[in-house]
Amino acid sequence: MTTMSAAPAQSTVSTGRRVTGILRLAAGVVLLGALVFQIVDKVTHADMIPDQYFAYFTIESAMIMSVVLLVGGWMALTRPTDTVLYTTVRVSIVAYAVVMAVVYNVLLRGIPDEGYVVVPWPGEIMHVWIPIVIVLDWLLSPGRPRLGWSALRVVVIFPLAWVAFTLVRGALTGWVPYPFFEFSTGFVSIAGYILGIAAFIVGVASAAIAYSRRTRT
Repeated sequence: MTTMSAAPAQSTVSTGRRVTGILRLAAGVVLLGALVFQIVDKVTHADMIPDQYFAYFTIESAMIMSVVLLVGGWMALTRPTDTVLYTTVRVSIVAYAVVMAVVYNVLLRGIPDEGYVVVPWPGEIMHVWIPIVIVLDWLLSPGRPRLGWSALRVVVIFPLAWVAFTLVRGALTGWVPYPFFEFSTGFVSIAGYILGIAAFIVGVASAAIAYSRRTRT
């Protein structure tokens, strides 16, 4: 008479992963709440132009980040490690978050709003606090697999598509979301900003990938 071999025990989710999951879910909910509040606030004060509002890199990136944080929260609560696919998307939002924070706080903070002055806290959530959370999550959270350098190809897809759309739209309508894309500043100036920001995105993503390859959490 033969005996059945015991099924291999499933990997358990560590306490660190559970804490990570809760924090990611909380950050995702806060970011989503900031977006919803800002949209409702602008609609209430007749300041919402949807095709312009949703054309901002910050807004599109924040929508992506909220989904990534919520999915990552669920993954951390249910799996001992993140998948490589999720981590590839996650390194992308690390780069976008850092660029959002730096560009806003260095180039755009203090520029007066036209029309209705929006409530400031959603912008602070998107441009300051969520980027800090996303970077700390990358540096400290357990369960991150090593990434290959091919992940950089995924990182640049959204920014390149956004820049192309923004320039084509700007040429057709005369409206651009950020002052450094104004055609009146000249092609050389616009190209300089694009190349500088692109290099910054690739640099941040490269540093994050290198960090993932040195340490396994």
